[in-house]
Amino acid sequence: MLTKTVVINNPTGLHLRPAGNLCKEAVKYKSRITFNYRNNNTNAKSVLSVLAACVKQGESIELVVEGDDEEEAMANISRIIEEGLGEGIEPKSE
Repeated sequence: MLTKTVVINNPTGLHLRPAGNLCKEAVKYKSRITFNYRNNNTNAKSVLSVLAACVKQGESIELVVEGDDEEEAMANISRIIEEGLGEGIEPKSE
C-alpha cells in the first residue's frame, strides 16, 4: 500500500470535468485507489464519490493505492493531479 499527500491545484477544485479525468485515469489500474479528505475515504474510480467529496482548490488529499500495479498507478495519478487534472493552472514559481 502506498500513500501520498497531494494538493488540488486546478482553479475549480474537483468539479465534474477534473473529477471525470481523475476517475478516467484511476480505472486504468487494477489497484484499489481511494483518497482521504476531511475524515472521509473516497473511491477515486467513482465520479459521484469524487464529486461528493467537494474538494476545493488548494486543499490536500491523501491518495491511497493498494494492489499489483500500485507504483505505476500512484505515479501517474499523483502526476495528473499535480498538473491540474486537464485544466489550466499557473506554473509554480520557485
